[in-house]
Amino acid sequence: MDMDLFPTKGNLIKARNSLALSRQGYDLLEKKRNILVREMMNMIDKARKVNKQILEVFSEAYKSLQDANISLGISVVQQIGFAIPEEDSIQIREQSIMGVEIPIVSIDEKKMKPRYSFHRTNGALDIARKKFEQVKILTAQLAEIENSVYRLAQNIRRTMKRTNALKNIIIPRYESLTSTIENVLGEKEREEFSRLKVIKRVKEKRAEFFV
Repeated sequence: MDMDLFPTKGNLIKARNSLALSRQGYDLLEKKRNILVREMMNMIDKARKVNKQILEVFSEAYKSLQDANISLGISVVQQIGFAIPEEDSIQIREQSIMGVEIPIVSIDEKKMKPRYSFHRTNGALDIARKKFEQVKILTAQLAEIENSVYRLAQNIRRTMKRTNALKNIIIPRYESLTSTIENVLGEKEREEFSRLKVIKRVKEKRAEFFV
């Protein structure tokens, strides 16, 4: 809206409407920011818990792998590892939170079956396989959460810039514009009222003169 408007009642209505919309927009953006911040903090808490789980399971998985290497031999375990096909059970879709696209990572656990013969292996390798499958699931969860936190943080920064612009620049401008137009119109009304009183007195005097 042009800030150099002529002080008319029509422009006063426009200025008031723009001010009301700006305040409404500020309130909505503040609510959005609060929701996104709350969601991000919840995800950060989840990330801490998942990261702690990953460290624990990773430690158990490597210990199990070490046991398998000792009992079966490193070369045998390597051959089995080379025979494992490329991972294709991870799926990614998106979900919107207040207009922010959040990734949802899922793993088809049905596809995570042993890819080696049981007569050449033992229970140590089975334990290692299960532990590393847990690591894979937890890593996918952590990637989902960290990516979501990053996207939420970016959107929160953009939202804060907009709210700050509305609060510190746009709303004060419209408040000043509205106040200026109201003062000018009020002064014009007072001048017009005084002018009408003068005209009335002149007419009364003329009427008395011709009586």
